[in-house]
Amino acid sequence: MIQTLAYGGNPIVWVVIGIIVLLLFGGQRIPEMMRSLGLGMRELKKTMSEPDDDELRRDREAQQRAEIEREVRARVEAEMQLRRESENKQAQ
Repeated sequence: MIQTLAYGGNPIVWVVIGIIVLLLFGGQRIPEMMRSLGLGMRELKKTMSEPDDDELRRDREAQQRAEIEREVRARVEAEMQLRRESENKQAQ
């Protein structure tokens, strides 16, 4: 029966299920349930489409590391250039 319901099933089965739901929850409660179901689905889609906080943190850390490495390389090269210049002056 579950497979039949999953693929559309018999319309009479859906009518019976609808009547049972109306009897269990009442006519006023069903719109509230559908509204909360819609909000839940919207929140799930929003959560699925947003990047993970951990991913953002890792990307930010990787960018910071790359920037620090560039700064260190620039400083080392500047220091090496100064040493070469001072060695050349001493050699002359």
